[in-house]
Amino acid sequence: MTEHETDGHTTDTTDSMDEPEEDEHEEQKEAGDDDEQTVRPSDIDIHESIGNDTLDDLDVELENGGGSSTESTGVDLDEVVLEETKDDSKGLFDDLLSGEPIFENKEVLRPSYTPHELPHRTDQINQMATILVSALRGETPSNILIYGKTGTGKTASAKFVSQELESTSQKYDVPCEVEYINCEVTDTQYRVLAQLANKFIEKNHALIDDRLDSLRDLRSTAADDSERLSDTRFDTVDDVDERIADLETDREEMETVPMTGWPTDRVYSTFFEAVDYNERVVVIMLDEIDKLVEKSGDDTLYNLSRMNSELDNSRISIMGISNDLKFTDFLDPRVKSSLGEEEIVFPPYDANQLRDILQHRADIAFKGDALTDDVIPLCAAFAAQEHGDARRALDLLRTAGELAERSQADTVEEAHVRQAQDKIELDRVVEVVRTLPTQSKIVLFSIILLEKNGVHNINTGEVFNIYKRLCEEIDADILTQRRVTDLISELDMLGIVNAVVVSKGRYGRTKEISLSVPIDETEAVLLSDSRLGNIEDAQPFVQARFDN
Repeated sequence: MTEHETDGHTTDTTDSMDEPEEDEHEEQKEAGDDDEQTVRPSDIDIHESIGNDTLDDLDVELENGGGSSTESTGVDLDEVVLEETKDDSKGLFDDLLSGEPIFENKEVLRPSYTPHELPHRTDQINQMATILVSALRGETPSNILIYGKTGTGKTASAKFVSQELESTSQKYDVPCEVEYINCEVTDTQYRVLAQLANKFIEKNHALIDDRLDSLRDLRSTAADDSERLSDTRFDTVDDVDERIADLETDREEMETVPMTGWPTDRVYSTFFEAVDYNERVVVIMLDEIDKLVEKSGDDTLYNLSRMNSELDNSRISIMGISNDLKFTDFLDPRVKSSLGEEEIVFPPYDANQLRDILQHRADIAFKGDALTDDVIPLCAAFAAQEHGDARRALDLLRTAGELAERSQADTVEEAHVRQAQDKIELDRVVEVVRTLPTQSKIVLFSIILLEKNGVHNINTGEVFNIYKRLCEEIDADILTQRRVTDLISELDMLGIVNAVVVSKGRYGRTKEISLSVPIDETEAVLLSDSRLGNIEDAQPFVQARFDN
């Protein structure tokens, strides 16, 4: 479409197949030399180019909803339009989806996955099964404490045994249940008891609903034929009605516990009544149990371990899982004696064991021939360096696969594993820096500012000078230089900085400090903190070092 202004009015000139504008065509012919003419769409005579008959056929086709006319032109217009539409509709993810995926089932490589087989943990699994088998006989199993470092298969083994226990209990029609709680998230006595109470209230509701359905069916048939009650414990229809009313009352009285707001003793009594409503053996699995003790003491464990003496219908056993081998040192002696009836230790994996675990998971997780021969041994070697952490090895293998898939490679290679190692290490550093206390962040930010401004061999006094100015800027408490030195030592222990004590002869000794982490990424994490993010211009603070 083009616009022309004539006598102060704007008129539109529209290309039309049916009405070629001959006047404008004549004006264009007279405009000048043929070699220098500008040809416009309106200059083309459609009738003359393709013929009146063909044009009439196209008009008819278009009026009839669009069909294709291949007899006169040999071109299928639908195909042309569809191809253009198809090309134009390529979205952001089309190119990414065009490559062949490397993964068959990526979830197998995540920590949340519970495998059907756990290599090199047969002894520990059998030991747990031997202790818990008494639950299938209706007896109370001994309490179990499971120890081991991160990634040694504690939680996966415990969940595997729990699944086997529940499936076997259903097979033999024995009421046995396992309840899992992650104490790193549910870390107070109130939350633990509330979560347990609500789980059992939900199960009781389902049990009551099933019984009510059965009784109502019995009630409707017994109303027509009282002989139907002969094989039941009910003598009359009124007895059935009375039992239905009792169950409905029980259901209404089971009130769900809110996550806050109730007194703890009320939450405990609600949990007690819920778990004892029906005959069953319950195994309560408390993962990261040391976090619960650290946050709220041992009251929860004391109450749970003493419940069996008061319960009438049910029995409770506790299975605690901990990374800290010494956390029981802080427990009340009575709790320690009842809780640690059985102890199972999970040793770290060595490189060969990690290789078997990775191979077992990789066979399920990846498509055939997706890994080169050196990928799994390298992942196992990296993880074995860090106390045999299988979780780290699985994360490394999964990340290497994701990096290979993003680069649209056909296979995962050694280079992808090394990239994954760097990425995971950076993610670890970011997480450590993000969770540092505010004072440690200020000290670290001081070191970053000095390094960014070309200061090498930074000493504690220089860091302290910048630290004081930063604290004044964000209105934070100023610690003593001795305390700042302690914070630098803590950062050194975390691997964020490298602090070396250097002798200066008669001037004494000092610490020379340098960063051990990527400076830009670390600074970005620090500035994401709302307090440090308020510092608009850091340059004057660095200058303070030279002023002092």
